[in-house]
Amino acid sequence: MEQNLEIVMSLIMNAGNSKSFSMEAIKAAKENDFPLAQEKLKEAENSINAAHNAQTSLLTKEASGEKTELSMLLIHGQDHLMNAITFLDIAKEFVELYEKINGSDKNF
Repeated sequence: MEQNLEIVMSLIMNAGNSKSFSMEAIKAAKENDFPLAQEKLKEAENSINAAHNAQTSLLTKEASGEKTELSMLLIHGQDHLMNAITFLDIAKEFVELYEKINGSDKNF
């Protein structure tokens, strides 16, 4: 169970980091710093991948017969992951929109 707790905490931490990086990307784009915005989106992607890997680890254990105890921390982690994925998708759209509005994207 202790190992699963570490995995759940990794899920929470990485999903939270992804959401924070996504917010930083939007802020950078709003300030016309598109290289920084793209860097923050990449950091958000890396964090979301780490969170997803933690989730996959729990799913793999469950599929091999090791039951994962349902806890508020696990629910919280899943909630963080879903919100972080959604927030990252929206951040990408915002950055692209700011690029178009500010003339950095010639396809507008």
